[in-house]
Amino acid sequence: HFIENVNSTLTFVTLSGELKARRAEDGIILDLPLYPAQPQDFPEVEDLIKTAIGDTLVQDVRYSPDTQKLLVRLSDIYDRSFLENLRVNTQNLLQVDNTGKVKGLILTLKGEPGGQTPAFDFYSRYFAPWVGVAEDPVTGSAHTVLSSYWSQQLGKKDMHAFQCSSRGGELKISLRPDGRVDIKGGAALVLEGTLTA
Repeated sequence: HFIENVNSTLTFVTLSGELKARRAEDGIILDLPLYPAQPQDFPEVEDLIKTAIGDTLVQDVRYSPDTQKLLVRLSDIYDRSFLENLRVNTQNLLQVDNTGKVKGLILTLKGEPGGQTPAFDFYSRYFAPWVGVAEDPVTGSAHTVLSSYWSQQLGKKDMHAFQCSSRGGELKISLRPDGRVDIKGGAALVLEGTLTA
């Protein structure tokens, strides 16, 4: 006997509240809280940033206390290829974070107009060795901070983002009036199983 889950929405109870995932025609939409990032005093996190990315030029640094994520915007002189190929030293981050408040590092870069590739509003990569993740391929929680930041920077509520990990991931972002964000990404069936009583 085979029963398919016909629910269009699944609700997960997490430490940060309810997370809803709903089916879309070409993927899954996560309904997540939107987290603002506040300006961060650069000298306080300079060692951490230098350890991670060396002398790469930084345009802005923000911190999200709700998520404990540090957002580092690279200079607009860089492009997607630079971010994709940037070697990030995650091994020593635990030793140099003297603030004790960072649990994730977001590197981000302003997008480029389309041409031979699709246009994206922004690019990112996400690192969390503090919780055992050297680099996460596509990160919904990082985009709760990125969405807030880039919406302010670009004056947009709907954005197209790309996470530049080795696997990579394209996301469609829509900020909602209720202080939440819909993050839509592709999905693929990777496991099928049977539950028995």
